[in-house]
Amino acid sequence: MSNDLLLIWSNQPALSLAIWLCVLVLVMYLGRHQSHQLLRLTGFSAHQAMRLCAKSLNSWQTSLSQRNKEILLAGGEANARRCIEREFVRVNGIISRDLGHYPTLHRQISDAVNKIEKDYNNIIDTPPSPPAWLEVVATVAAIPRSGDPAIVKILDKIHDTVESAHEETLQAYLKTSQQSHKALGKMQPLWRQVIENLGVVKNKVDSLEDSALVIDQHMARYESMSKQEDAAVSALVSSSLTQFFIAGLVLFIAVMGGLINFQLIAMPMSEMVGGTSYIGAMKTSDIAALVIILVEIAMGLFLLESLRITHLFPIIGSMDDKVRRRMVVITLVILTTLATVEASLAYMRDLLALDREALTQSLAGASVVEANFRWIPSMGQMVMGFILPFALAFVAIPLESFIHASRTVFGLIAQGVLRLLAVFARLIGSLMNHAFKILVHLYDLVIMVPLSVERLIANLKQAKPRQQPLFEPEINEARGLES
Repeated sequence: MSNDLLLIWSNQPALSLAIWLCVLVLVMYLGRHQSHQLLRLTGFSAHQAMRLCAKSLNSWQTSLSQRNKEILLAGGEANARRCIEREFVRVNGIISRDLGHYPTLHRQISDAVNKIEKDYNNIIDTPPSPPAWLEVVATVAAIPRSGDPAIVKILDKIHDTVESAHEETLQAYLKTSQQSHKALGKMQPLWRQVIENLGVVKNKVDSLEDSALVIDQHMARYESMSKQEDAAVSALVSSSLTQFFIAGLVLFIAVMGGLINFQLIAMPMSEMVGGTSYIGAMKTSDIAALVIILVEIAMGLFLLESLRITHLFPIIGSMDDKVRRRMVVITLVILTTLATVEASLAYMRDLLALDREALTQSLAGASVVEANFRWIPSMGQMVMGFILPFALAFVAIPLESFIHASRTVFGLIAQGVLRLLAVFARLIGSLMNHAFKILVHLYDLVIMVPLSVERLIANLKQAKPRQQPLFEPEINEARGLES
């Protein structure tokens, strides 16, 4: 049928094809304006649609950025509140425990200081002066003697009396000073104790000042996050990224430890549940070993939740303290039991390895050689089997940090993807618009022959001079005369 259409005007296919091309070019030339409008409208519509898509993606990216910012600020504010509460509890403990008896201590120190000051003042007192009448006696004793034995005897007696009185006063003063020194000597340990107590009080006050500075820093961070400042958001984003990578590294280490733990108990577990039993494509013994490891991780998670170290399950943290303590004991007992079971399985693994080695040597015809110091690797495996469950129990801490940080990281990744899609949408819209403009020029290129003819005719019309009618000057002159 198509061959008949091609040969409708001639029996020569080339000539018929040329005729059809001429017809097609003519039809395209006649529908040139409508085709141009269709192509331009299609390109403009595609460009507008991609711009609308880019605006929608930018709107989603903005809303996602705002939500991520709200989540970051909410988490940062909650963390800051917990830090502030913890610091206040610490300050309250310091005040109640260490500074609660400060008034009594202050009174004791004041009494001791007053007593020491009183004794010191007693020490530095000057010797008492002799009575006033002694000066008169001394003056009388200084009178020149006339040689009368009675007067000489009286004057000597007066002099001796004055000296003996002065000597007794000095002896009393020395005795009092010795007693004061003895009292001060007895108070020296008390004085040292007072100094030590004052040093302890100073240290406690310094610790309170440090805690106050820490509280001020947390309060500044909290106020910054409450005001939604960009610096606070940037710090939270940086902290989340750091926690994400560090927690991911710790989780990777925990996975490696779990694999080692699995290798310790997988082989002896096959002896317990059977090595030929399968559940799907996995051995039952491998599944049992994985279940034991996962139960250990779950018990460690519940233990840390009960201790309020992690906050993955708020219902556990909101339990009554008595119930929570019971849960701590129960989970710790279960975890210890599982660790003991793993230690026994690790020891059993070493025994099974020895039996297999002995069987291999006996089948090979060699004499079985008993290895010396074989108990060392056995003990090492038992210790590893007992410690690894407790080490895996602490995986809840990096897991919580990883979960909280992953929200921020995945939010940032989603923002980047949406922004990139918006850029691609704008780029594709611009490319489609320019592509349809190129199609318009290609359309004109196909019909360039009739367009060239049309352009040539238009140029000839513009270049042809305007012809004046015959006898036009005479007619204009006659009209002028008539007027």
